[in-house]
Amino acid sequence: MLTEGDHDVHQSNQETKTVSVVGFGGLGKTTLVKAVYEKLTLNFPFKAFVPVGQNLDLNKVLKDILIALDKDRLMTGFNFTILDDRQLIEELREFLKDKRYFIVIDDVWDVTSWQALRHALVDNSLESKIVITTRKHDVAKEADCPYSMEPLRNESSKILFYGRIFSSEGECPSHLSDVSEKILKKCGGVPLAIITTSGLLANKSRNIKVWNEVCDSIGSGLGSNHNMENMRKILSLSYYDLPCYLKTCLLYLSIFPEDNEIGRERVILRWIAEDFVEHGEECQSLFELGESYFSELIDRSLIQVADTYVDGTPQSCRVHDMVLELICSLSRKENFVTTVQGDSRQSTPSSGSVRRLSLQNTAWPTMEIAIPFMLSSSTVLDLEGCNLEDHPSLKFVGNLLHLSYLSLARTGYGSGLPAEMGKLQFLQTLDLFMTPIDELPSIAGLRQLIFLCIPSSTRPPSGLRCLKYLEDLGEVRLDSACMAEELGHLTGLRRLCVWLRKEKDGICDENMCTALVRSLAKLHKIQKLMVSTSYGIAADLEGSVESLGNLTSLLIDTATSLPTWICPASLLLLSHLHITLVQVRMADIRVLGMLQVLCLLQVRVSGEIQVLDKFIVSHDAFQCVIKCEFYGFSMAPSAFQPGAMPRLKVFTFSIRLEDFAGGKFTGDDLAFGHLPSLQSVRVGFIRKQDVSEEVVIEVEEKLRREMAVHPNNPYIDVSK
Repeated sequence: MLTEGDHDVHQSNQETKTVSVVGFGGLGKTTLVKAVYEKLTLNFPFKAFVPVGQNLDLNKVLKDILIALDKDRLMTGFNFTILDDRQLIEELREFLKDKRYFIVIDDVWDVTSWQALRHALVDNSLESKIVITTRKHDVAKEADCPYSMEPLRNESSKILFYGRIFSSEGECPSHLSDVSEKILKKCGGVPLAIITTSGLLANKSRNIKVWNEVCDSIGSGLGSNHNMENMRKILSLSYYDLPCYLKTCLLYLSIFPEDNEIGRERVILRWIAEDFVEHGEECQSLFELGESYFSELIDRSLIQVADTYVDGTPQSCRVHDMVLELICSLSRKENFVTTVQGDSRQSTPSSGSVRRLSLQNTAWPTMEIAIPFMLSSSTVLDLEGCNLEDHPSLKFVGNLLHLSYLSLARTGYGSGLPAEMGKLQFLQTLDLFMTPIDELPSIAGLRQLIFLCIPSSTRPPSGLRCLKYLEDLGEVRLDSACMAEELGHLTGLRRLCVWLRKEKDGICDENMCTALVRSLAKLHKIQKLMVSTSYGIAADLEGSVESLGNLTSLLIDTATSLPTWICPASLLLLSHLHITLVQVRMADIRVLGMLQVLCLLQVRVSGEIQVLDKFIVSHDAFQCVIKCEFYGFSMAPSAFQPGAMPRLKVFTFSIRLEDFAGGKFTGDDLAFGHLPSLQSVRVGFIRKQDVSEEVVIEVEEKLRREMAVHPNNPYIDVSK
């Protein structure tokens, strides 16, 4: 439905196409649409997947779409927090008017909400796509091209059910066959019911008595009657089967609004602050134990992965709205969380009845009603995303002596933190991401910190070396060798993000770089490392480093040359590499090609365009790379030997037109036919002013012909 008529040469005007997916809760509408979205958006430079929910916050949804479409601009230089709905709609329409885009609006509940959103999505003639999901048939009809989802057929239900527990139906023990059929019948072909029930049974013994008890507990089940009460009964079974510590962690998610994308690190750190994460093995940190809790809730299908890192690790999660309704109900019953919606003071509870307070869709004046609830025993204060730009002081925070978690991320608060912060000796998390604070008070007394996020514009705090439990540090600004040396004392670090500031003649201070490399050699637990410099400045990161065996993700922007410690023998787990260099050599490409588990690679050149002659990728190179970008250097007529990059799907590269013009190159000189998994190619043309338009057309046609004869017919995007 989405692609019908695309690229029709007889149609000069390729209008924006809208498809709606409609069906009751739990049918898998979002899952289906996400699969289509991931498959088709390789060919769309501008894309967004945004949830709405039952209570539309138009301002938030518009901002979420804009951020997804143009994250770099909107998360850094452009302050759109002050824009109202009308201004956001104008901003979005202006942005989309000449863009080919693919936007999914997930979970629209009424026609009015859809009409408000549709007005913001401009029609153009670029084959743009819009998909919505909804439970309401009147919304689907309003959106055109409705696709009505139905429950799974019996065979598909079996694949989903047995695959989760036994890998396949054929692996099911014969004594469990009949009871499995009964359970499946009660699930009524509803995927949510099937995956939660199978997730429950996967953690049970293979005793038929236990399985019969589960079957009986479901009652009459769904069958052909897909009412919410029966679904809730099925979901309740999975909740009550959880161990106590997981029940508490799942209930805690009721504190987040519907359809909210919940950051994995954020929720785990809050679990830790609330003492939900119990101490495990001596070698396992609290955060690592919290990660195992998070993974177990995913395995039981009680939370869903919303986004992942390139290595497949979950980055965030969502709670299905039917599961959320259940845990909100349980939370209210147990007075676990008190939620206040909107800016009405009339709904404010009395302080004596509140254990945890969640204020949703409120402005700061209303948020001030929360201050009386913040007793000295309060452990969590999460203000992430609140607009505190004009708030004069947070001095009261210094009185929250038992505070374990404090987040001012994305609040715009810039008035400085009170000196009393130093008294918060139980503080484990301090998150100041994108908060314009000039400097911090001394943090030497915050010896329980495990997570510290500082804006790169903030002057580095004193006392870093005292934080022996610190596991996550970013985005600390280094401007001295002494500061870089302090990092070597933080031997528990799993993640480190540093920004090198001090420079001379375009090169970072040599002593500071040397001290940093020496410190890295002591960080045996580091998994993610980011080293950035000021624009136009390069760092010499050469030195002896043999301790990075746990490193999975590395970003360096910018180094004078490829450090020799980036080598296959020592970086056995490196899966994600972004690196910007002053100069790239063919020998560097060969080294990177031997990194055993590398799946995402970005190599950029800073400064003048380079030409790499005889750019040949050997048959055994880049065996796991899925996405690769070579930017800022021209690949003169190149060759990918058979067997090179066998998993590569998305490839971005630059070419200098004079190297390919005038018959010097034929279509198959690039040997893209040897890349069996290729799906999308983006090419940047580097051209001098004296290169004629005929040459541009000639080279583009040759590239397009090569894509046309490739078995996968990859999408090609040419930037001139």
